[in-house]
Amino acid sequence: MQIARVLGTVVSTQKLDTMQGVKLLVVQFVAANGELESRYEVAADRVGAGIGEWVLISRRAIAADPDGRERSPIDALVVGIIDTVSTDTGLTYSKKDEYRYLQQG
Repeated sequence: MQIARVLGTVVSTQKLDTMQGVKLLVVQFVAANGELESRYEVAADRVGAGIGEWVLISRRAIAADPDGRERSPIDALVVGIIDTVSTDTGLTYSKKDEYRYLQQG
């Protein structure tokens, strides 16, 4: 899995039937130190993530058929919304602190 930040949404009115009803998000990957990387991807979202949230992205293995449904061409799937990330150097991210910062800004 990888950590990413949700930047926005992708709307596609013409897509495969197996992709109908699947929310698509533009995500930017996050390095271990919390810095945003220059890598972007579109990921399917089944957990209801919003713009600005840090999420867990699963690629390939689970993304291909997460619910046992008909196979969809999903390469990346948001499988969780992150509350906190901490490493040996301390707290890297806290959703609570991020929300407070956005409310003050």
